[in-house]
Amino acid sequence: MKRIISISIVAIVIIALLVVKLLSNQKAAQDKIFIYDAKQSILVEAARPTTHTFDRAMSFLGVFEANHQNNVASDASGKLISLLVKEGDNVSKGQVIAKLDNELIQLQIDNAKLNIAQLKNDNARFSNLRKDQAISTMEAEKMELALKSAEVQLKQLQKQLKSTSILAPFSGVVTKKLVDLGSMVMPGSPIVELTDISSLKLTVSVPERDVMKFKKGQQVLAFADVYGTTEFKGNVSMVAVQADAAHNFKIQTTIQNSAKNRIMAGMYGSVALANSQSVTTLAISRKALVGSSKNPQVYVVRNGKAILTSFTAGTSDGEYLEVVSGLTKNDVVVVKGQVNLENNSNVKLAK
Repeated sequence: MKRIISISIVAIVIIALLVVKLLSNQKAAQDKIFIYDAKQSILVEAARPTTHTFDRAMSFLGVFEANHQNNVASDASGKLISLLVKEGDNVSKGQVIAKLDNELIQLQIDNAKLNIAQLKNDNARFSNLRKDQAISTMEAEKMELALKSAEVQLKQLQKQLKSTSILAPFSGVVTKKLVDLGSMVMPGSPIVELTDISSLKLTVSVPERDVMKFKKGQQVLAFADVYGTTEFKGNVSMVAVQADAAHNFKIQTTIQNSAKNRIMAGMYGSVALANSQSVTTLAISRKALVGSSKNPQVYVVRNGKAILTSFTAGTSDGEYLEVVSGLTKNDVVVVKGQVNLENNSNVKLAK
């Protein structure tokens, strides 16, 4: 009996030691885990907006868009039996990119041709009978009408046959495949997405004071951020007649792409007026920009917190960005470290 009690005590002691060891290991592991403290201040660099002179041609920020981008759809219904292109392929206008099963339509066309041949023979025979007054004029006209109806039906079938070959409506690059081989498609079903970037659209927002400098058809210079000072030629294709709430006007330009320095749709760019005068205005470093050029935002430090703030941007020279509205010269704008921030983050300014 004493032996059993001794064994039990030893077992309890061992279990207790194991529990203590496990708890100790758990605490050590928890001590190594990094727990984000929302109250902890993030070190950032900041600067106030400054007065800056834009010496070169005035430029306005935008994003390049494809001149044409459409889903190429089927005009007929049927099974997709051939997809002749893949993503990334260059295609020409009128090129066949896919085919639908047309066996049934082809049989209907063959049958319609036989029917027309028979009706033509009947019409010739009825014409002779009519001359001999063996049949009435009404019967002869009825036969002529049947022939014309059959010929119209044949044309409709031939049009349906043609629509089973899906053609590229313009030259471009296949950017998406939207259906798989063997799928049943209906009229209007998209087959591929086709994009043309031989020329691009670059839409910019221009302040009220500068909008009269733009005229439809006017030549402009464009720059893509990835190509630095490389110039791309274009012209103004549209000047908005209605301002937005910030009194900015949309200006759309058409820019010719380059085979050597190819601009892709979605790249950042700017439009410049070649004969503009220098302008001195409130500006911030482009490093501070958080949002896109269509929706520019920065972090403004107020009471130790980073406040995500939208503003209206104007011209840019690559290093500085004009502030049209939304920021003042007294604002403290984060220029470095914003990648770690979110709205209302606690911040500490680097000295």
